[in-house]
Amino acid sequence: MTSEHTGTPDGEAPLPRILCDTAALAAAAGDGTAGALWRLAESGRQLDANVVRLPPGHRVDTHREPDLDVLLLVLAGDGTLTAPHGDHPLTAGTLTWLPHGSTRSLAAGPDGLTYLTVHRRRPGMTIGTRPS
Repeated sequence: MTSEHTGTPDGEAPLPRILCDTAALAAAAGDGTAGALWRLAESGRQLDANVVRLPPGHRVDTHREPDLDVLLLVLAGDGTLTAPHGDHPLTAGTLTWLPHGSTRSLAAGPDGLTYLTVHRRRPGMTIGTRPS
């Protein structure tokens, strides 16, 4: 599900708007639902955001994000953030900063894990020269 595109007439400033009800998204995502439930898709945005659901027992394998800081807000369920310095419990309401360059993995608990991620938008792909 993506948020609605609601452009503004030429010359007018963009307007704030409600994008989705994250509590309703989390509640509607049964244990079998996995992946992105919502994505920020407005044109001209400077941020990317996703609501993601991991069913019970599922995980995001260990990875490193070299370029972007990420905020992760747990909306529902529970799980574990594993980092080089140990495991950290994630429960509804937990707000976590994942700085660029950090290594981490996520594992959903017995109730699954639904979370919001927000980060700077990646620039589009460009054609460049190959480094020598």
